[in-house]
Amino acid sequence: MADANRPIDPGATIGHVHLKVADLERALAFYCGVLGFELTQRYGRDAAFVSAGGYHHHIGLNTWESRGGGPAPPGTTGLYHVAILYPTRAALADALRRLIAANVPLEGASDHGVSEALYLRDPDGNGLELYRDRPREMWPRTADGRLNMVTRALDLDGLLGEGAPERA
Repeated sequence: MADANRPIDPGATIGHVHLKVADLERALAFYCGVLGFELTQRYGRDAAFVSAGGYHHHIGLNTWESRGGGPAPPGTTGLYHVAILYPTRAALADALRRLIAANVPLEGASDHGVSEALYLRDPDGNGLELYRDRPREMWPRTADGRLNMVTRALDLDGLLGEGAPERA
């Protein structure tokens, strides 16, 4: 019998997210046109898969149960947000510049000590966090060594001062 208190394998990761959207073209215009994901596969008018860096898909978008629908009302359960991890501060700065150019408003911007994050909504009202992690050796710790995350205002001007991300 497996030990229920044993931690998950540390190599486990979250693979992809699949979102219900009301309008596939509108969702693709946002995820590909604004954020810069690449379309990897499409299933007619009903579904599409997008990715970064040639991966099979990071985000699935479908209208199977949601074509023409609206966002879930406040006070209901469901997905709070999808977090998209950027590899560098310069890449996160590029994401912020894309949002500004597309007039996509931020709902928040936080420095958590371990990471820097931008919070927004996609066209269907799904919450998104665009973030980058700091190196683990920079993470804030308590005197006894435990993680000590914080929430402070993110310096957006400082982030915008980062250079353009390097492309492989």
